[in-house]
Amino acid sequence: NTVMAAQMTDAHRRFLQVLMSNGITEGSEARKLHQHCCETDKVYYAHDKLDDFISTINSHLQPLFMQIRKGISEDDGRAHYAVVNLAETEVTKMASDYTETELELFRKAMDLIILSENGFASSTDILNLADQLKTKKMKKKEAEQVLKVFVEDKWLSEKNGEYTLHTRCIIEMEQYILSNYQDVARKCNICHSLAIQSQVCESCGIGMHLPCVRKYFRGQTEPRCPKCNEFW
Repeated sequence: NTVMAAQMTDAHRRFLQVLMSNGITEGSEARKLHQHCCETDKVYYAHDKLDDFISTINSHLQPLFMQIRKGISEDDGRAHYAVVNLAETEVTKMASDYTETELELFRKAMDLIILSENGFASSTDILNLADQLKTKKMKKKEAEQVLKVFVEDKWLSEKNGEYTLHTRCIIEMEQYILSNYQDVARKCNICHSLAIQSQVCESCGIGMHLPCVRKYFRGQTEPRCPKCNEFW
């Protein structure tokens, strides 16, 4: 109730504005931004109150069906923050920035990534779909440029010719992915957020992010599944 009643100051507005323009902000940068906004607007700052600061903003965003959400990078386990539009949970929220053909390519790339065993799709596999699009066939050179834009806009990540979903995409599209890929999408057994890149227990099938696996089994001589206790 205290949070709900809290005033949205210029510091909160400034923080929100930067988050929205960034698309996604890494945790340490969000903490620096929190300090900068509070000090600039001469309001109370405490280094351990970022979550409360964000809760205040979220209470004011609620009527607009928006929310600042925290997500974890599947590569290194670091926290990230993004502003999510709760009223549009589908890929169509990207429609204002991309053409129908570009969105179709994105959906096909997402299909390959989510349905893969390791959470990656090769550029070759994605580009092979470019001339099979229903909206309008794309030349491979054109498709390469579109993929580059998706990486720049932080919807996809690319490493050595392999593509996966960027942390921003996972934070914003989590509900869409969980409801549209019910048979294959899984949540990490440790942090309970959507896991695209994960290790899976061969016995019971639960999945864990690689950073969560490292953290969970740190110091254990014999790693065992947290659910079925089989050797991991």
